[in-house]
Amino acid sequence: MGIIRVKNIQLYTNHGCMVEEGKIGSDYVVNVKLKTDLEASVLSDRLEDTVDYVAVYNIVKAEMGVRAKLLEVVVQKIIDRVLKEHPGVQSVRVRVAKKNPPIGGEVEEVSVERKGKRKKG
Repeated sequence: MGIIRVKNIQLYTNHGCMVEEGKIGSDYVVNVKLKTDLEASVLSDRLEDTVDYVAVYNIVKAEMGVRAKLLEVVVQKIIDRVLKEHPGVQSVRVRVAKKNPPIGGEVEEVSVERKGKRKKG
C-alpha cells in the first residue's frame, strides 16, 4: 500500500447558503489523500498501474464547479467519484476549506473533512 496526495488545489467557486455567496464566490483549497496499492506501478513505471493525479484533480475541479449549499455535500461527491472512477483506491480523505468565510468575524477559513472507504464484497 501507499499514499498519494494532491495537496492545496486552489479554486474559485460559489458554494454556500447565502445568496451573496452564489453571486460573488469565494476562494477554496482542497486536499485529497488516497490510499492505494503502489506495487504494480513501482515495478512497471506505467501511469496505467497507479492513480493518475491529473484525473483526481479533474474530479475535484468538476465537483467544486457544481454549486452546493454545504461543503459536506461537495466533499462527499468528490469521495464518491474517486472511489467510483479509481477501483484501486482503498480509501480517500478529502478536505475542502473556504477561505475568508462571510461569518461576520475575522476567520481565515472553515473546512470540512471526510474519509471514504471502498466497501468490501
